[in-house]
Amino acid sequence: MIGRIVIDNVRPRTPTGLYPAKVTVGAPVVVSADIFRDGHDLLAARVRWRSVGKSAWQEAAMALTNPGLDLWQATFVPTALGRHELVVDAWTDAYATWRHKAETKLAAGQEIDTELEEGALVLEAAAGKQKGRDKATLVEAVRSLRSTSLPAAERLAPALTAGVAALLVGPPPNADVTTTAASLLWADRERALVGAWYELFPRSEGGLGGAADRLPAVASMGFDVVYLPPIHPIGRQFRKGPNNTLTAGPDDVGSPWAIGGREGGHASIHPDLGTFTDFAHLVARAADLGMEIALDYALQCSADHPWVTEHPEWFHQRPDGTIAYAENPPKKYQDIYPINFWPSTEPAREALWSACKDILDFWIARGVRIFRVDNPHTKPMAFWEWVIPAVQAENPDVLFLAEAFTRPKVMAKLAEVGFTQSYTYFTWRTEAAELQEYTEEVAMSDKADYMRPNFFPNTPDILAHPLRNAPASVFKLRLLLAATLVPSYGIYSGYELIENEPMSDANEEYFHSEKYEVRRRDWNDPRSIAPFVTKVNRIRRHHPALSRLRNITFHESSNEHILAYSKISDDWTDVVLVVVNLDGHDAQETTLGLDLAALGMPVDRQFEAYDEMTNQSFTWQGAHPYVRLDPSSEVAHVLHLRAL
Repeated sequence: MIGRIVIDNVRPRTPTGLYPAKVTVGAPVVVSADIFRDGHDLLAARVRWRSVGKSAWQEAAMALTNPGLDLWQATFVPTALGRHELVVDAWTDAYATWRHKAETKLAAGQEIDTELEEGALVLEAAAGKQKGRDKATLVEAVRSLRSTSLPAAERLAPALTAGVAALLVGPPPNADVTTTAASLLWADRERALVGAWYELFPRSEGGLGGAADRLPAVASMGFDVVYLPPIHPIGRQFRKGPNNTLTAGPDDVGSPWAIGGREGGHASIHPDLGTFTDFAHLVARAADLGMEIALDYALQCSADHPWVTEHPEWFHQRPDGTIAYAENPPKKYQDIYPINFWPSTEPAREALWSACKDILDFWIARGVRIFRVDNPHTKPMAFWEWVIPAVQAENPDVLFLAEAFTRPKVMAKLAEVGFTQSYTYFTWRTEAAELQEYTEEVAMSDKADYMRPNFFPNTPDILAHPLRNAPASVFKLRLLLAATLVPSYGIYSGYELIENEPMSDANEEYFHSEKYEVRRRDWNDPRSIAPFVTKVNRIRRHHPALSRLRNITFHESSNEHILAYSKISDDWTDVVLVVVNLDGHDAQETTLGLDLAALGMPVDRQFEAYDEMTNQSFTWQGAHPYVRLDPSSEVAHVLHLRAL
């Protein structure tokens, strides 16, 4: 039942409240709630939180930040990984209510003898809980309130000091406290929120050993995570040839996502890539360079996977007795058998799900702490609801990225039931208005309580429209957008070499896609934009403002081809303004309309705008600076703003 005090809309939370909202260790969490009661008495509130299983609560006072909307907020910083619970308490603030009434009547010239005695009773009750100097402070204030020899204002003054107010924090004895049911939070490590991802195929580098040799160059560009597509044996039956052709030659390598062969399945390494010793070296080399290895978790099989013969009940049987291959019409994946996650018997389902978790446990034991999950929207939500918490209960530092290019509500539900991060629709957002709308949705709406975005300009599957036959300037601006709009982004290997040839005018896939063949690249190609990528990642690491999700503000531009947005660090010491020419081909100019208050910049004096991309410094004053960007030389300004 509703208590005397109403507490609604506690955030952060997931839509159903059945699953934990997501927070990050070391990153401030803003807790908000709508709190009100009948009448005119003033309220006080606090938030309390603790790790699940711990007895001691931590707490922070909440402040009324929007009286018209009864919105209260507090901020705290999680310090431990794992599951937390959070409650909000609210009560009638007898001291604040009395103080407001007494001060208001006194200012109006009204008699306040009754109010003085009411205050004395409030402070007297509080003094009973104190000792020593604190008790003496309250007793002295009570004595002053009951004095008959002083004017009312002087009698009141000692009870209104900051020292007295500080002693009346928290609910007094017998207060009408209303407490919410516990909300759940899951606290991840920082990499769940912040990271630059780089995807590479080990077979194109000569195997796991060659991939390890490639790592220093990737690290030098400033990447944090190196993501590997499946490294398992690849099926021979129905193997795909170059450009997804149905007939493969004897030397064609096939798709890594057609997992399984006579050498083994998901717990095996393709013999052409190397051994488990080579994999351990790769993981260790990445760690030495300050990076992590992320591994693809693709729950599907080739026709040659051991599961096909050992557990035919785990697959979809066709009426003619054959096993159904994967389809996403009009696309067909003849080389892949999807798994039937809901076989006809409960023991079969339990055995299958357990085997799928065993794959994760196997690679976690070999140093993998990040998994990019292939097509999670084609598996039951119930499976993810079970397996992700089961893994994280044993290894709370493990992260899951959902590769789910699917309907918005499905993407959101995957995030709610446990996925750490999600691919997004950024890949297809190109215009200023849609970029702003979509970024505000994933960064500023309720969805950001539980769904962390990862912006990828491209993937091995997707050469998106902006990049098809595009010049280097378009590759630069798309990368810079992804890297500065949100704190996690990624690119697929070859992006820095401006690989831009599509399969056809109607097909988003690459011509000579690395999914079906080995790609040998010249990393020393003078056309490479690796120096640009390096600079962008250096700027990301240098500016704390770019490591937060929910701190973006968009600013007006008189030109629809120019997008302007800012990010500010938690302590307001780092203010970054990004201005991007979305055209990518022609020079564009604009007059900006800056929200100076949101930027914390002065209205009446100059401030510095230092461009991290060119090391130029501009002196601006007012909200309407002029900007011109020519993509032949610079696609964007990344400006560090400082008041002069």
